[in-house]
Amino acid sequence: MINARTMLSFAEDYLSERRALGFKLRMEGHYITAFALFADQQGHRGPLTNGVVLNWVQGQAKQATPLSWARRLAVLRPFARYLTRVDPDAEFPETAIFGRAYRRLTPHIYSEQEICHLVAAASRLTPKGGLRPATYATIFGLIAATGLRRSEALQLRYGDINLDSAVLTIRNTKFRKSRHVPMHATVVAALRRYLEVRARHGALSKGSPLFLSSEGGFITERRINKIFQKLRTKLGWAPRGGHREVRIHDLRHTFICRRVQLWPEHGADIDNRMAALSTYVGHAKIPDTYWYLTAVPELMAVSGRRFELFATNVGGDHRV
Repeated sequence: MINARTMLSFAEDYLSERRALGFKLRMEGHYITAFALFADQQGHRGPLTNGVVLNWVQGQAKQATPLSWARRLAVLRPFARYLTRVDPDAEFPETAIFGRAYRRLTPHIYSEQEICHLVAAASRLTPKGGLRPATYATIFGLIAATGLRRSEALQLRYGDINLDSAVLTIRNTKFRKSRHVPMHATVVAALRRYLEVRARHGALSKGSPLFLSSEGGFITERRINKIFQKLRTKLGWAPRGGHREVRIHDLRHTFICRRVQLWPEHGADIDNRMAALSTYVGHAKIPDTYWYLTAVPELMAVSGRRFELFATNVGGDHRV
């Protein structure tokens, strides 16, 4: 019976089971389905084997790098555990043969001028004076000024903004958490200007998309990526970091890094501020925020001074 089933049927059952438990598995579902189709097209039947896994991991990857292979392997691993429940003879590479799957690359930290150029370029999109340029200029400016994730900005509804209190409500976002995000007065003013344009292109109710697509719904990540790619090419940017291209997500990295850079200048308690910043940006763990102390050269000096202070305190205690 097991031999007669296709890998795609197993993948569909696995994804249905996990999604019924509340897991979205958007990216993971895409890759697992792609692997299942590949296995079926290769005529594979019976237990999962290391051979078919590695053929897909290495042979179907767009980037022939160990990092890319490791990530594809990591995505398949939970599905492989599911297949082991069905057939104990299922095989899967157990060691990190390609190295770590998740390695944090240095982000591109935008200069203030680059952010201004991006917002200005977005505001010049066609049609002049229409909703489209106002929408993208506001989205990029909002992400830069608040550190929101791209998906969080795109899923905002009109009822999620309170301009009188200067607070955004981010609902059921990554890690199924919601949070309140206070806004600077300049951000509030920019949103008020945008709403004047937005109101001319559809009724505004609490459930209405704040940022409206040309089709009348929420803007997709694919759409904003295309717009950003167009603007990035026009602006002629070269990435300063470990990624091949400047990304929208680097606006979030920039926001966090700039906040951390300001604290030593004002004599702030970094540990207390770091906890507050971690909550503000919606990190699941404070170490995810502390990573920024060593993520970019601009903050290495801060990290170095903190280590020197730590070493001095430990040394002092030892002498006592």
